[in-house]
Amino acid sequence: IFCIFAFLYVPIAIIIMYSFNAAKSNVVFSGFTLDWYTKLFSDDDVITALANSLTIATFSTLISAIIGTLGAIGLKRHNFKGKGVISLLVYIPIVIPEIIMGVSLLILFSTLQIDFGILTLVLAHTTFCTPFVLINVKSRLAGFDLSIEEAAMDLGASKFTVFKTITLPMILPAVISGAMLAFALSLDDIIINIFLSGPESTTLPIKIFSMLKFGLSPEINALCTIMLVTTFVVLLFSQVIKLKREK
Repeated sequence: IFCIFAFLYVPIAIIIMYSFNAAKSNVVFSGFTLDWYTKLFSDDDVITALANSLTIATFSTLISAIIGTLGAIGLKRHNFKGKGVISLLVYIPIVIPEIIMGVSLLILFSTLQIDFGILTLVLAHTTFCTPFVLINVKSRLAGFDLSIEEAAMDLGASKFTVFKTITLPMILPAVISGAMLAFALSLDDIIINIFLSGPESTTLPIKIFSMLKFGLSPEINALCTIMLVTTFVVLLFSQVIKLKREK
């Protein structure tokens, strides 16, 4: 077990360590410094890329959380022809290679003559993030007793009141968990971004990729460290909320 964890996390630890390296070389650690972080945040292109990534991740997460939650509730409550097929199709965006999704969305937006930029990236990220929310909420609803809602409506509660006071609080941990996972996936994505980003919508992963063409510098290590910490904090936050709600 120790070897497995070492294989997974030692490379990450090395990136973080060398982001504080005083030397420009990634071979020898010659001292602690924050100069690379200072230089990184003085780069306007990096700040713009970070703002684009956060904007895209935020909007796509909100939209996918709403669609995924409503979709999961609909699949739970209603029986209709083709329900099994739809439940199966939900997994398609998860299992197919991202490059196929990127090419297909590129063709779609080109056919619709939609300019590539923030809008196309939000729509694309929503497409592949929604199934993660839907599956999380759907698994939460698997053991949900619909008779609780029926009893509340028998006592005079409206459908909206039932959803607000009973259904939503019970599925909220799954919604938050799925939304945070969607945020992390959107923030880290690069393949779809390459296909659908415009000249003014460069994201942070694309910025890192372009910086690698000039060699592996401590600035890249610092940028990767920031993305790692951000992703870790988001996932940790979602798990804490989920555990508290379940208790």
